[in-house]
Amino acid sequence: MKLVFASDSFKGTVSSEQTVELLTRAAHEVFGPCETVGVPVADGGEGTTDAVVLARKGTKVYADVHGPLMENVRAYYGKLSEKEAVLEMAQASGLPMVPEELRNPLNTTTYGTGELVKAILDAGFTDISIAIGGSATNDGGMGFASALGVRFLDADGNVLEGKGSELEKVASIDMSGLDERAKKARFTVMCDVTNPLCGKDGATYTFGKQKGGTPEILDRLEKGMCSYRDVIIKEFGINPDDTPGTGAAGGLGAALKIFLNAEMKSGIETVLDLIDFDGLLRGVDLVVTGEGRTDWQSCFGKVMQGVGDRAKKHEIPVTALCGGLGEGYEQIFEHGIDSIMTTVDGPMPLSEALDRAEELYYKGAVRMFRMVNAGMKLK
Repeated sequence: MKLVFASDSFKGTVSSEQTVELLTRAAHEVFGPCETVGVPVADGGEGTTDAVVLARKGTKVYADVHGPLMENVRAYYGKLSEKEAVLEMAQASGLPMVPEELRNPLNTTTYGTGELVKAILDAGFTDISIAIGGSATNDGGMGFASALGVRFLDADGNVLEGKGSELEKVASIDMSGLDERAKKARFTVMCDVTNPLCGKDGATYTFGKQKGGTPEILDRLEKGMCSYRDVIIKEFGINPDDTPGTGAAGGLGAALKIFLNAEMKSGIETVLDLIDFDGLLRGVDLVVTGEGRTDWQSCFGKVMQGVGDRAKKHEIPVTALCGGLGEGYEQIFEHGIDSIMTTVDGPMPLSEALDRAEELYYKGAVRMFRMVNAGMKLK
């Protein structure tokens, strides 16, 4: 019997890598000698670089860049091969990097993410995957593009720094200085949101509040973003609002798509491709996946949905071990997941479940595999 383990992390408790270790122990306890293959996975959000580097046996490479408030920070990307690299924009421009009292999307920039990409280009990589979740920014990707040589000019021809407050000042965009290596590289953007750049469902009004935007700040940013969009339409003949996902990461999605011709893909699908998950499924009898909480949102670009759909194509059964279940969890059964078992084994406060997460996960894995073993004995 051959088993594949590919579970998301249980936020703040059990890591994706730990689930592999615990499932392996439990499988051997129940089945005895059996072949197991485990890969850490993520959906394109926080932890994606770490998961892919582990799965691909890559290495982390560090670089000094600027954070969302232009402070000096140490960030890293993942080297997967001589040509392939993976990074998270949250490493350089993430919301947790900004103290709550300083959160204001008028003042933040994606400049450091552009610097991190420049470091990747300096190292000779040409196939670059970038996860853009968890941003502190709402600058339309101006900072990012500025770090790669694009110049954003005001009506007097002055070069703008590239932060949220300057969206309203953009009068023209000079692409002549764009790094030639960026033009030739292949960019894949891990993005699971479909929001446009502007409008009630756009970057500013959908995500700006969580980044510190007050109603007044959001109204100003939206006005600036619409002006910025109109300049893009005038200069490139492309309306960013016509492309789903351009509003991701405060408009970084638009900059990647329009300035670098990046391909927008599902985060979990990109991760599964990067780790050659389909190749791992050859000759497999059972796949085990899971996440901290399963509900209706699990069917929209999350780990369980991606793993389940892939296994379903290969007609391989999938069972899931999850921390808890929420409204609409049953919808995940349409995505190749055959059964779900929870880690908790009785009524308990959430605090206790979190404190005992590793113990409960292991016991739940043993129960799950015993159930699988019972099923194997049915005639």
